[in-house]
Amino acid sequence: MPYPLFDRSRLRLKPLAERVHDMTLAEVLPLDAPVPSFEDSNLEQVAERVVRAHRSGGEVILMMGAHVIKRGLSRFVIDLMERGIVTHIGMNGAGPIHDFELALIGATTESVARYIREGQFGLWEETGRLNVAIKQGAHDGLGMGEAVGRMIEEEQLPHRDVSILAAGYRLQVPVTAHVGIGYDIIHEHPNCDGAALGETSYRDFLILAHTVSNLQGGVLLNFGTAVMGPEVFLKALAMARNVAPLEGRRINRFTTAVFDLVDLGPDWRREVPKSDPRYYFRPCKTILVRTVQEGGESFYIHGDHQATLLNLYRRVVALLGKE
Repeated sequence: MPYPLFDRSRLRLKPLAERVHDMTLAEVLPLDAPVPSFEDSNLEQVAERVVRAHRSGGEVILMMGAHVIKRGLSRFVIDLMERGIVTHIGMNGAGPIHDFELALIGATTESVARYIREGQFGLWEETGRLNVAIKQGAHDGLGMGEAVGRMIEEEQLPHRDVSILAAGYRLQVPVTAHVGIGYDIIHEHPNCDGAALGETSYRDFLILAHTVSNLQGGVLLNFGTAVMGPEVFLKALAMARNVAPLEGRRINRFTTAVFDLVDLGPDWRREVPKSDPRYYFRPCKTILVRTVQEGGESFYIHGDHQATLLNLYRRVVALLGKE
């Protein structure tokens, strides 16, 4: 006997106009925004590695959590894409949601505490349009990121200038979305198609694995994604390294950098024992230690994204301006 399923047809969706938004376009920083004071010698080294990779035509991959968008940093990510510096962006499933809502209505983010009490969290009509784009993308053989970016760009959503996904579609820079079923609010919606989610996100994983296969001499930046970024990168790197010897290549010399709020202490390049809580912070053992132990080098930048990403951006642009 099959187990009973939740009847999604009974769900009541409300328009986004009735939602109280915690973020608007006013919080999306302009490119000339003041740069917060932030000093970390590792940041200078990471900027130099990014510039070196860019100059040599190498990959610069940015794995990012949705808080990069929610901290108002979309324009800086887009500018790095337009300059040809960032060559691939990997998002979690929340990234396309906030990116799309900002592009559509110029606002995003709801109070979980407020709306979960009344059973309304995530159940907003317009946000369900993402499921339509994803299903069409599956039909057309696209990854999830490209499918959503195409919809934002081709439908000319009013604030698409701050959309990272639309920029990726326009610039032909891969922006991939790596989802877990049940993680994101669009999975609540009656029009969610699990097969389309799986097909498009898995295609995005294979797109990322292809990029990782060219990571020799490149840089992987991990901004605020404690699970998706390290886990997806780990599997993509395993696949890429499995195949590389068939082509007479190795993928062992590259730079990784993690940007997050967790204080890892001074010795973050050494794998700690399981008795240490830092062992269970995946970016630490995966991105900072295990994946670079055959010849790469890692860096950890501890701080708020507005300070760390803006300072990295300014340093990279300044170094390139000296050419």
